[in-house]
Amino acid sequence: MQTHLSPEFAGTAEGAEAEAILRKCVHCGFCTATCPTYQVLGDELDGPRGRIYLIKQVLEGEAPTQKTQLHLDRCLTCRNCESTCPSGVQYGHLVDIGRRIVEEKVPRGAGSRALRWSLGEGLTSSAFGPAMKLGQAVRGLLPSALKAKVPARQDAGRWPTRTHARKVLMLAGCVQPSMAPNINSATARVLDAAGVQAVVAPEAGCCGAVKFHLNDQAGGLAQMRRNIDAWWPFVGRGDVEAIVMNASGCGVTVREYGHHLRHDPAYADKARRISELTRDLSELLPDLVPALRSRVRPPQGVLAYHPPCTLQHGQKLRGGVETHLQQLGFTVRVATNEAHLCCGSAGTYSVLHPDIATGLRDRKLGHLQALEPVGVISANIGCITHLQGGTGLPVRHWVEVLDAALAPA
Repeated sequence: MQTHLSPEFAGTAEGAEAEAILRKCVHCGFCTATCPTYQVLGDELDGPRGRIYLIKQVLEGEAPTQKTQLHLDRCLTCRNCESTCPSGVQYGHLVDIGRRIVEEKVPRGAGSRALRWSLGEGLTSSAFGPAMKLGQAVRGLLPSALKAKVPARQDAGRWPTRTHARKVLMLAGCVQPSMAPNINSATARVLDAAGVQAVVAPEAGCCGAVKFHLNDQAGGLAQMRRNIDAWWPFVGRGDVEAIVMNASGCGVTVREYGHHLRHDPAYADKARRISELTRDLSELLPDLVPALRSRVRPPQGVLAYHPPCTLQHGQKLRGGVETHLQQLGFTVRVATNEAHLCCGSAGTYSVLHPDIATGLRDRKLGHLQALEPVGVISANIGCITHLQGGTGLPVRHWVEVLDAALAPA
């Protein structure tokens, strides 16, 4: 796709990146066939190809409108289109550029600004934990839509106290410790059972994705730098072999620290090293299976696995979770229809676009429930909470199920 950048963007690093991405696009439309919002809305401008045209127009000098902003907002950033694209178009990076530019040029209404500010500041604030506890205390009285966003209170269980020669850093995250604290402690217990110690840097917090994808990109970058500062003493000394993510949405973002901070002279090299060390928890499974096999007592019944978009499209990791859990004796099935499709959670998307998100959730649950499972497993706190809001089946992180199946040493 030939692009003629306007003087505003010609010669800028952002313009050069966008132009290089657009040059790969051949207008084939393969991406449209796998785009969740196009499937739901049937509008070309609510698919990747249409959004690419909108971004191209803005880069060439056409003034964006609220309609432009709406179509870009409606993108889930699931990156399914990247898995489908035969030309390797990095749509996720392009839409980040387009959204930032449009955000500066198109004023939002007061209500929209307030909601987006509340999400960006509230979800990543130290006040989120107490607020979640309050919501859980009155959960039975909440309206159904809000109740679906407030999971029942969960016991985190014990954190292992043994030390091991093998150590990994683990990001606790911003919302996960308050919404589902057992995910982190279950991760630590499973790693401990395999002779690996999970270490948490207390100063690390939100990975930066929440603010970044709400177009507070400066705020997101600041959180990325803070995490690098928190992790660097461990990384610089060589104390850890990896930085492990058990929330696949965080994993996508941390793997791209090197990209996001590549022009920052103080952080570029460190960010690249952090990205190189980052692993999704599922990538450790090949090492964990031999150490855990004799201790696992898998439950009866089928577990329906929803692979998050952030895992299969954002990180290009497919098949590892179900394959290795099956090797441990679990009966894990992936939906036979639309397993590639987003569940509609997408970080704050389910709050900002509830109708689209709920439709995608129910569509996803229909395919999962067709497997007649005893429960649903996934790998991202957003997907888990969103899916749980639409089903009576338990929805858990796969590591929680594995942890529960471990017999005492």
